[in-house]
Amino acid sequence: MQQAASLPEFTHPFRAYSPADFTFPLPEGHRFPQYKYEGVRQQLTGRLPILTTPQLRWADAGRVHDAHFLRRWRRGEVPRKEEREFGLPWSEEVVVRAMRAAGGSLAALHDARAVGWGANLAGGTHHAFADRAGGFCLVNDAAILTRLALDEGWARRVAVLDLDVHQGDGTAALLEHEPQAFTLSIHGERNYPFRKERSSLDLGLGDGVTDAEYLTVLRTQALPALEAFRPDLLLYLAGADVLAGDRFGRFALTLDGVHERNRRVLTWARDAGVPVVSMMAGGYNADHTLTVAAHASVVEQGLEVFI
Repeated sequence: MQQAASLPEFTHPFRAYSPADFTFPLPEGHRFPQYKYEGVRQQLTGRLPILTTPQLRWADAGRVHDAHFLRRWRRGEVPRKEEREFGLPWSEEVVVRAMRAAGGSLAALHDARAVGWGANLAGGTHHAFADRAGGFCLVNDAAILTRLALDEGWARRVAVLDLDVHQGDGTAALLEHEPQAFTLSIHGERNYPFRKERSSLDLGLGDGVTDAEYLTVLRTQALPALEAFRPDLLLYLAGADVLAGDRFGRFALTLDGVHERNRRVLTWARDAGVPVVSMMAGGYNADHTLTVAAHASVVEQGLEVFI
């Protein structure tokens, strides 16, 4: 009888969650980068355990989302206009995948509470509003996690640091009136969404931002703002679409710049004693290997910072 291969043993307590096994049908040539989830999982295999994402409960999504909106998507009663705003055709699989991605963020939150850092190899779905989907985002995991953490007493003050190239408009709107939440977005001022919402702090930058310019804004404005808010939980959306060559971004960061960005954010969290959850958010580079490498970077940097 053939023996099953033994799982690798790790000397650290960290792990990540991936929904890469849960794919959904896409029209030929569609722009959604489904490839990157399996690519990131493969790149990180052997560095830490990678578990399948659990599915978020609909009741937890209902803490921030409208019940009629969730029911429509669950039943497939979705008008074409809503599908177009979402950017993906409705299918049972795409709904399950969205709930799996959000479930990975919640599982990572529990890890962050236990060991200081939790990683989801998906998520960061910041364009979902209370009653509408948008930009490949069906349910807003950052807002859901914030609501859960505050409601359940897991945290008293939650900061959402959104470093995707696009403003986290849904997150800003969902948390605008929550005084115990702080939403901070560094994004392209002239990029999607063209109607911006009001975050606690919006740092809108021009096109062509370089590593040095971006890291200066992070060092002199973003991290001091987090320090002043004094969160006891940080949700970090580590978007890869800040890279030069991204099809939907207009920044010019290098892979080294993304590595340094991730290192500085995670080092700040470690030194401040703030548990941090990292989520992938967007990344659509013309060079697929760059997208994968940038998304994997947050976990690679996390392992260096926290071990």
